[in-house]
Amino acid sequence: MKISGFTIAKNADSLYYPVKESIQSLLPLVDEFVIALGEGSEGDKTRELIESIGDPKIKIIETVWDIERYPHGMEYAHQTDIAKSYCSGDWLFYIQADEVIHEKDLPLIREACEKYLNDKEVEGFLFKYYHFWGDYDHHHRSHGWYPFEIRIIRNDPEIHSWRDAQSFRYIPDFDGFNYRREHNTRKLKVIELDAFVYHYGWVRPPQMMKKKTRVFETIQQGEMKVKELEKQRYFEFDYGPLDLLNVFRGTHPAVMNEWISKFNWQDELQYSGKPNRMRKPNKHEKLKNRVFSFIKYRILNMSTIGEFNNFIRLKR
Repeated sequence: MKISGFTIAKNADSLYYPVKESIQSLLPLVDEFVIALGEGSEGDKTRELIESIGDPKIKIIETVWDIERYPHGMEYAHQTDIAKSYCSGDWLFYIQADEVIHEKDLPLIREACEKYLNDKEVEGFLFKYYHFWGDYDHHHRSHGWYPFEIRIIRNDPEIHSWRDAQSFRYIPDFDGFNYRREHNTRKLKVIELDAFVYHYGWVRPPQMMKKKTRVFETIQQGEMKVKELEKQRYFEFDYGPLDLLNVFRGTHPAVMNEWISKFNWQDELQYSGKPNRMRKPNKHEKLKNRVFSFIKYRILNMSTIGEFNNFIRLKR
């Protein structure tokens, strides 16, 4: 059995992604790690960070992003498919540059890959999520934050990254362009693992969140729309009161220790009190989402109600 890891990155260094730690978290598990590295801005040191790992398993594929040809976030999926195409494993472990796997979960993951290697009905594995917010002590367990996602898939040429690369889908006769296609596609059949993805994409200094959000919206909506949003001060970023979130009681992956030690924006965070009503509320602050979250998690204790589920759970 062979396992490939793969990811995509562009300006990960200048946008405060823990890309080095993300890759390092998978290296003990995988036989190779492929990264599609987009041409970065002047001064960005993403390539140097990756090369500093010094592991021969790592293969860097240089790419150029084209968001005009792949609009509405589809360039993320296109780049993911490029990385996937260079993988040679039986199983392919996709990890985004702001996601990290805990070392305690690696034996369980390997065991599942070995157990279901020849069970062709199993097309992938589903992971649980910790979505950290603001700092490393608070995370989301609220409506609108996906509680599960596919992160391991079979090496099948008809399985493709989908939409904006959050997930995967079986797309036969794919034209190579429409990553938002739904007609004549199907969800993957997957096994849910008792393993977590530690998602740090929303743990940055507020000024870096502003920068990252602008880049994300440019890829999703285009430069003209972003200029309109700037006039509305859309990119001013405020995490809001952190006591609206869950407190994290566990341990972070060991590879994140040095990264977490750089945390120095405590004074820019609000730990209690009411949200600032002068800015656009964050998704989890909106009343309808708070009510929905209370019903789902406090009354029914069910995380899947009302969530986007791009997969079919298999029971084994």
